[in-house]
Amino acid sequence: MILGDLLDSPAVTADGERLGHVIDARFRLEGPPERPAARLRLVGLVVSPRSRTSFLGYERSGVTSPWPIAWWLRRRHRGAFLVPWEDVQVATVAGVTLRPGHRRLPLGPAT
Repeated sequence: MILGDLLDSPAVTADGERLGHVIDARFRLEGPPERPAARLRLVGLVVSPRSRTSFLGYERSGVTSPWPIAWWLRRRHRGAFLVPWEDVQVATVAGVTLRPGHRRLPLGPAT
């Protein structure tokens, strides 16, 4: 499976409660970036309860210009959260099912 298969897919709890759609993913660089052996590790998936489109990077707290676009995207995606990859029970092209007791982490530059 490739990441593009997960984007725009529904995200549900183990009980079947609809949480929204997967709109993005977060990765962490492991190892020094200048080394060819540095790898990206999937940290989690971003789920938005209101929209199926990406934030286009505007969810990061330092991006505020142009302000009308930043404001509109933040408003459109209010309530979006990061689900750590270890809290994903099943990920298929049909959707993502989260484990019971999954965590909903706030979005920000550290995620």
